[in-house]
Amino acid sequence: MPTPEPYKIYAINYGFHERRVRENFITSHDDHDGPMPINFYVWAVVSAQLSFLVDTGFRQEVAAQRHRTITRPVAEGLKRIQIEVRELRDVIVTHMHYDHAGNLDLFPNARLHIQDDEVNFVTGRCMTHGAFRHPVEAEDVVTLVRRNFAGQVQFHDGDEEIAPGVSVHRIGGHTKGLQAVRVWTQRGWVVLASDASHFYANMNAGRPFPIVYNVHDMLEGHRRLLALAESPDHVIPGHDPLVQSRYPKAVSGLNDIVRLDLDPAAA
Repeated sequence: MPTPEPYKIYAINYGFHERRVRENFITSHDDHDGPMPINFYVWAVVSAQLSFLVDTGFRQEVAAQRHRTITRPVAEGLKRIQIEVRELRDVIVTHMHYDHAGNLDLFPNARLHIQDDEVNFVTGRCMTHGAFRHPVEAEDVVTLVRRNFAGQVQFHDGDEEIAPGVSVHRIGGHTKGLQAVRVWTQRGWVVLASDASHFYANMNAGRPFPIVYNVHDMLEGHRRLLALAESPDHVIPGHDPLVQSRYPKAVSGLNDIVRLDLDPAAA
């Protein structure tokens, strides 16, 4: 099988939320607590011929309602790497939580890639429970349904290749149908974990994040991420500020967009 063309991967930080250590783990191994903020990212996967966006962030009104801070709107961050929202043809939605599936209407010409199980999760019985419903915005789900009726949703059932060098892998755990994205790059296979692991510490220490559909699937998902990636350094957690400091800057003068296809040692 021929080696696919390597992709560039951009992590675009568009916001943050102040949190404490105790809020980011189901169990803590010690009594220490302190600040442990969460960053919000979307990811652009780009080759000479193809461009994919992984997740879409959230809208300003949702940020205000949920007391989150947007530092740079998603569309503006994409412009900094020469991507126009209306030109994107493929958007991979890792899961339907508000910070990953808002802004779907920013990409009117894109096909949305999502797992069957995730759509079942957010349109069925699970949403009768407040704990599952709280991280989901009803308007985002309505937008997804409308896009489906318009023929703009591509459903996936487990692991599937979207294009040579780009594949989705159902992980579950955090939500019923969360998917990770595996990308071929110049440094090998990089896995965008999204919320299969919010922080490096979740997967490295086996300490699950507390917003969870199935704890066992989340823990098994940590193993799966490592099996899919070239090495542990090739797994990118979904919200860790360390990503921003470990990887090289993609745009001169900007600290909030980094290149994940380059070795973190170069940062």
